Amino acid sequence: MDWDDTAEQGRFRAEVRRLIEEDLPDFYRERETRDLREDTYPWQIDSTSEDPARRDAANAWFDAVASRGWVAAHWPAEYGGGGLSAMEQYILKAEMAAGGAPPVGSNVGISMLGPTLIVHGTEEQKRRFLPSILRGEGVWSQGFSEPGAGSDLASLTTRAVRDGDEYVVNGQKIWTSFGHYASWIALLVRTDPDAPKHRGISLLLTSMRAPGVSVRPLIDAAWGHHINETFFEDVRVPADQIVGDENRGWYVAMTLLDNERSNVTGAIELRRRVGRLAAHATGSGRKAARLSELDSLRQELAERAVEAEVMLGFSLRIVTIQSSGGVPNYEASVAKMFGSEAGQRMDRTGTKVFGLYANLWDPGEPLSPMEAAFTHEYVRSIPATIGAGSSEIQRNVIATRGLGLPRG
Repeated sequence: MDWDDTAEQGRFRAEVRRLIEEDLPDFYRERETRDLREDTYPWQIDSTSEDPARRDAANAWFDAVASRGWVAAHWPAEYGGGGLSAMEQYILKAEMAAGGAPPVGSNVGISMLGPTLIVHGTEEQKRRFLPSILRGEGVWSQGFSEPGAGSDLASLTTRAVRDGDEYVVNGQKIWTSFGHYASWIALLVRTDPDAPKHRGISLLLTSMRAPGVSVRPLIDAAWGHHINETFFEDVRVPADQIVGDENRGWYVAMTLLDNERSNVTGAIELRRRVGRLAAHATGSGRKAARLSELDSLRQELAERAVEAEVMLGFSLRIVTIQSSGGVPNYEASVAKMFGSEAGQRMDRTGTKVFGLYANLWDPGEPLSPMEAAFTHEYVRSIPATIGAGSSEIQRNVIATRGLGLPRG
């Protein structure tokens, strides 16, 4: 890997920094210093908020990014994307994460579904869905996991039966992130119950407003509402909204899941969290912190800083593989597993630094360290090593594909 920018990459990095410096709305700059709790995909929440200030900030930032053609930086230019190289995408994401600038557009639509439609979609599907995704119109969600089909996704049972020019869908999905305000869902269904489990699966683009779709909130351990159960009762989906061939949806889904492998955003955010904690604990929060009392805590914080740099190295390795035309495999599993576990360790370290003060839950309580940021994140970190492929699954991939160990 080459850790230094080329001259061209340096110019691009400067252009991204200039965009953030000149066009990032003050709303996001102020929130960086006011609300220290992490918020996954804040643009999606802001763009659908009833608060005009949040909506205006989201729209203004979207327009600024869109003016550079960077809403979908990794899409080919012929489909309205930025056509950036893998390394330019890395730089864009890294600088936006470092500057507290949220990615714009629907995460599932931009990062996952769009590239999948470009590969597997019909021309009519591309004309219909890609422009609206690029314009930031609506939020897409992902309908994959089920109560009985999590890590073993291929055992899903949500059924779609062909009826003339439509499919009739019945079943249930779970962990539907932001499904409570999504407009569409990329839905994996079983279209042939007699086929082997990795076959007989299809991917349908389904309106969340269709009759028979209902969403039930799942409140997380930190009393937040990000995920949902989604139910489908005789939901009719036009047959021309199937992506790829019928019963070949597993391969389409794998294309969708292959996108956004580097996790550079997570690496930069971990670095920022370490810096924030160290600055607060040695500055205005010194009285509540225990860094001066315990050598072990100072050592822990140093370890978290090292882990942030290691995580960034994993991300750069993946981007380097992509830049040379390769396809990351077990390397992506290493990055995902290390990143999610490092994040959990960061949350534990943060609560230990503040000792009994970490029991304070209310962000508005004057004695809450860093607005109870680490307290909330500690509780919310529970599913980090489960979602997007559990650590156990990642270790299996690393063992068999990376180390060549036998299965069984």
